[in-house]
Amino acid sequence: MQYGVTLPWVDPQTAADLAQAAEQAGWDGVFYWDGIYIASEGPIYDPWVALAAMAMQTKRVRLGPMLTPIARRRPWKLARETVSLDHLSGGRLILPVGLGSGGDGGFNKVGEATDRKTKAERLDEGLAILAGLWSGQPFKFSGKHYQVEEMTFVPPPVQQPRIPVWVVGAWPRPLSMARTLQWDGVLVTKMPAPGSYAEIQPDDIREMLAYVAERRTATTPFDVVMEGETPGGDHEAAAAQLRPFAEAGVTWWLENVWNTPRDNGGVAGMRERIEQGPPRIEG
Repeated sequence: MQYGVTLPWVDPQTAADLAQAAEQAGWDGVFYWDGIYIASEGPIYDPWVALAAMAMQTKRVRLGPMLTPIARRRPWKLARETVSLDHLSGGRLILPVGLGSGGDGGFNKVGEATDRKTKAERLDEGLAILAGLWSGQPFKFSGKHYQVEEMTFVPPPVQQPRIPVWVVGAWPRPLSMARTLQWDGVLVTKMPAPGSYAEIQPDDIREMLAYVAERRTATTPFDVVMEGETPGGDHEAAAAQLRPFAEAGVTWWLENVWNTPRDNGGVAGMRERIEQGPPRIEG
């Protein structure tokens, strides 16, 4: 299992400082929240600016947004941003994607479609465009929502065959899972019935991976990603919390530092948890 930390709402310089601290503390990845406008979150900064600053302050950790709703970004612009960041970081970018929050003003305050069906269609078309433009070969696309006349984007990403893409997958919903099978990892949620959510369990991971093994034809590695919080001050308890999921097949744990003890605007609490290090499972 690899271990990342997800940073909320901090300014780009602070994000860069915390990313450097995370690298020094032994984390494997640092991810930055991607939002346009959610009033309850207070100040919000552009993820690509923050990630660029983080890339300049680190050498080893993987980096990425958490997570990017392609439906509210132009795929060709996102292709340029992701390739640029992949080169800046020396091939360390991961791109987690999903439908996006209905509460983000980047959808509902600017006239973008907010229904799940349209956002899902745009997500699928956007991913196809990203992959085509990342190829560095002549590419054109004609879809329901996007039209791309032939273009050749250069340079291609450092990472080949492409920048890894993690997709939110609602287990066991077949349409959601079918999307994840085409890419490089799943950010796991559990949806027993449409619109209802439940806590994911290790047995769910095992069943999902069996489903993936039966149906996935892509040859790239496939990550299983979970998010949550562990007690940074009690390594044994943290390891005990994660061990059943690691044994079930989870490959990445992303530590949210959203609710850690906070003072000084929350940064001190985030830094404290980061410096405590990842909840690595020994043996």
